[in-house]
Amino acid sequence: MREVFRFLFMSNRNTLYAEILVDELARAGLTHACLAPGSRNTPLVLALARHPAIQVSSHLDERSAAFFALGLGLATNRPAAVVCTSGSAAANFFPAIVEAHQAGVPLLVLTADRPHELRHSGANQTIDQVKMFGHFTLWSVDAPLAEATPTALATRNLRTLAGRAVAIASGPRQGVVHLNLPFRPPLEPTPVAGDALEPPADARPRQDQAPYTRFASGSSHVETAAIAEVAALIKQHERGLIVCGPRCPGGPFGALLSDLAERSGYPVLADGVSGVRFGHPAIIGGYDTFLFGKPNLAPPELVLRFGAVPTSKWLNQYLDSGATEAVIHVRGDGVWADDSHRASHFMHADESRFIEVLLPHLAPRQSSWMERWRAIETLTWRVIAEELAQGEPFDGTMVADALDLLPPEAALFVGNSLPVRHLDQFGRPGAKALAAYGSRGASGIDGNLSTALGIGAARPGAPLAAIVGDITFYHDMNGLLAVRRCGVPITIVLLQNDGGGIFHRLPIKGFEPEFTDYFVTPHGLDFAPAAQLYGLDYVRASDRESFRQAFAASISGRASTIIEVRSDARRDLERRQALIASVQRRLQEAGLMER
Repeated sequence: MREVFRFLFMSNRNTLYAEILVDELARAGLTHACLAPGSRNTPLVLALARHPAIQVSSHLDERSAAFFALGLGLATNRPAAVVCTSGSAAANFFPAIVEAHQAGVPLLVLTADRPHELRHSGANQTIDQVKMFGHFTLWSVDAPLAEATPTALATRNLRTLAGRAVAIASGPRQGVVHLNLPFRPPLEPTPVAGDALEPPADARPRQDQAPYTRFASGSSHVETAAIAEVAALIKQHERGLIVCGPRCPGGPFGALLSDLAERSGYPVLADGVSGVRFGHPAIIGGYDTFLFGKPNLAPPELVLRFGAVPTSKWLNQYLDSGATEAVIHVRGDGVWADDSHRASHFMHADESRFIEVLLPHLAPRQSSWMERWRAIETLTWRVIAEELAQGEPFDGTMVADALDLLPPEAALFVGNSLPVRHLDQFGRPGAKALAAYGSRGASGIDGNLSTALGIGAARPGAPLAAIVGDITFYHDMNGLLAVRRCGVPITIVLLQNDGGGIFHRLPIKGFEPEFTDYFVTPHGLDFAPAAQLYGLDYVRASDRESFRQAFAASISGRASTIIEVRSDARRDLERRQALIASVQRRLQEAGLMER
């Protein structure tokens, strides 16, 4: 049984206020808080640090702290708290808040603030923090000040505020809740004559560590008529696809997908960070290669979509052909994610429950359509394996090798720009269960290392790897402090092509010298000193074999290591294009696809 929290200081109104709030947050389910140093947040820091049910991680940089908390939420689907002092400190949370909002990741933001009489007064370190994160929060509250002798009503309000904050952040639509908490001095636990030392009798905590208010939310109900309509559409159309974008649900969802594929006769195309690409049978993952360009492959008659918008440009282009008769989008959080606006049916329903209710309406179907997709998938991966084994290594090779070397149940975070696209293209589906993550809400490159380390903190028994580009690494070198400070071992694969390699895929590449100077932005940095600064091992892998050896040694030994792989972005792009051409030529020769 969890140790009972005992009020520790009881010295003034601020410590009592903070301890009531924090204890109620813990009772509501908060288990981790990320703290950044400051003065105005002193009552919160002390209450969080002393609570036996809350694990605290200390961060020197607010931006890194917020992304670390984002990673915790990404891995657990429960909100972590991130706490800061007043002023511009809170503004440094904004990029992580944007990502959490866009990706539907639960996050609890606690910002300390100056009291009302100092706002708009020119007082030092005072900015307008009320609803400062705008519509990127699900709920934002400017909390009241602590009182010397709070009434029972005011104290009950504080308890329900905490419970509501956790419930909303982790509700059916997950996201950010912001509590702005003003404090007057004294901020430290020094006695103040006349201040209450205990909560009012009519506002004491519940017994047995129960939360003051219990919140319950049921899964969105799908009407019988809607299920019958979907079943009828599936029966009418043999050429269908099941598409799983980023952030699909966990639990039984993956196994249910396999049953749905068998009964519908529809292939399952799963994004690299969907949560179902790895560890589930019969997943199609080679689409970014064989759909490249404009393939002569009949469009689906029906698409059943789960999760967010897929990463692959070529999959999205194929699905946007306009010939599809029905697009059925199912999302448990009810958030629209159809940038082509092709959805004919939008189902606000728990995804797993939706499939469970649908399955009895369908009988297993043998499908030549399914057989063709599986044949294309099998040949695609056979040719990719041949090309990677025989050709010159490039950054896609290293991503494929990392996936091959990771043990089951390991966690992998891929940075934005090229790495997440390499995972989508070269992450071969298989029976090995891997937890693959990415920040695909706003798809920014800021805070990626901190997010990865937050994921690792949430999965302390599992090996952790992150694959990032050099600009992404540069953006979040501050985050590396958490490796030792928070005790999170990590293997970092640094794909170093001296600038923004992704821009070589865009038409702007033909316009020099502006392209190199203002888009690629070569930096000429040597990242080895960064490893030394933060106490990590460092290896520069000069070829494929040295990379595999270094990666395997780091993962198996849980030794935090930066493995730098230097490459040429132009040459890498040429290798990738040659590989795609080889795959598509072989598919044509096999009669599986025409151009």
